[in-house]
Amino acid sequence: MQNKLNNHLVDSSQAKGVEILCIGTELLLGNILNSNAKWLAEELASIGLAHYRQTVIGDNFSRLRNVVLEASERSRILITTGGLGPTPDDLTTETIANAFNQPLLERNDIWENIQKKLNTQRCSLASNNRKQAFLPIEAEEIPNPSGTAPGMIWSPKQGFTIMTFPGVPSEMKNMWTQSAIPWLRKNGGTKKTFLSKTLHFANIPESKLAEELNDLMKNTNPTIAPYASLGEVKLRITAKSQNIREAENLIIPIENEIRKRTGLKCFGSNEDSLASVVLELLKKRGESLAVAESCTGGGIGAALTAIPGSSDVFRGGIIAYENSIKTKLLQVPENLLTRYGAVSKQVVEAMAQGVRQTMQTDWSIAVSGLAGPSGGNKSKPIGLVQFCIAGPTSIYSGPEFFSPYSGRLGIQKLSVLKALDKLRLFLLNKS
Repeated sequence: MQNKLNNHLVDSSQAKGVEILCIGTELLLGNILNSNAKWLAEELASIGLAHYRQTVIGDNFSRLRNVVLEASERSRILITTGGLGPTPDDLTTETIANAFNQPLLERNDIWENIQKKLNTQRCSLASNNRKQAFLPIEAEEIPNPSGTAPGMIWSPKQGFTIMTFPGVPSEMKNMWTQSAIPWLRKNGGTKKTFLSKTLHFANIPESKLAEELNDLMKNTNPTIAPYASLGEVKLRITAKSQNIREAENLIIPIENEIRKRTGLKCFGSNEDSLASVVLELLKKRGESLAVAESCTGGGIGAALTAIPGSSDVFRGGIIAYENSIKTKLLQVPENLLTRYGAVSKQVVEAMAQGVRQTMQTDWSIAVSGLAGPSGGNKSKPIGLVQFCIAGPTSIYSGPEFFSPYSGRLGIQKLSVLKALDKLRLFLLNKS
């Protein structure tokens, strides 16, 4: 069977690419975000597989069957996510088998594994669970280490291979990494080594960054692609070569030149975040941090505590949303609140000093602002946020003006990122 699968893929037309098919009515209704397609697209780019089309379809037998057959005519690999569960609307495996007039066969080893997992999880075993143990006769199982729904690799016709994965992102990612990538490398899906490195930037718009790096972005190997999100820009550098070492050697000089041109605007790479970078800087200095938050509602603390090991640095925070909490817990004088208002340089400085003293930390961040949609005026519009960084020997404070069109959640997220970046820059400038 393996040789047959190999021949299907290797002999296929190179003009045909990879297609992603995400299955689930909840995706069409917008109930959940289709993060699987984004992640798989990035993975395909990183291993050099041409990817030309993405489709989302609901849990409907006839429509799903038609899409699979259409994909078999235009693509060499179809990657599906979703529809592998035990419920009646999980139709992926049986629909694919039906599309190519192939029967399903129960795999005893898969069924035994499902029973073992459900017993371990102390879940009741329903008859519907058994359907997950059925695959087309010649299909190769993609084991699911963390769930009950296995995937499959199957070549139902010459030059066309289907790879199925569950819709649960964590399960899909594990299965892709542990089974799909090795299979693709072994069976001719990737002929060269592709290596990517992502650089993260703050305080610079995507258009400005692209302008500064215009000559570098014309490179063909490695390539440089920008990706913008709220409050951050990413550059993905991708090199292709015969092996990892050669690809790394292609990336290094480009990365060095980008860092040289952008300076402190580049705050990290790959899995780095502003929170992780700040925590690492403080950890190296042997210093601690506390936060006092108003408009961000605990967002800074949440970003910090999402990083493993944050307790080495982060002592805690106070969400002082109401003015009385600012006076009681942060020792903000009432006359400052009365005279200047909660969103002011004077109050945010008092918040920073108060939480630093209360928590007995080396550093503190304080934030107070107007996230909207109401509450602003001409002198203090929606989007005005006051920041303060207080340290052992110095203090910095100042306002930022975010667009009210970013919306409440957008202003809150931008405030979290800006607060962390201000501390990062303050620490680097003081070091």
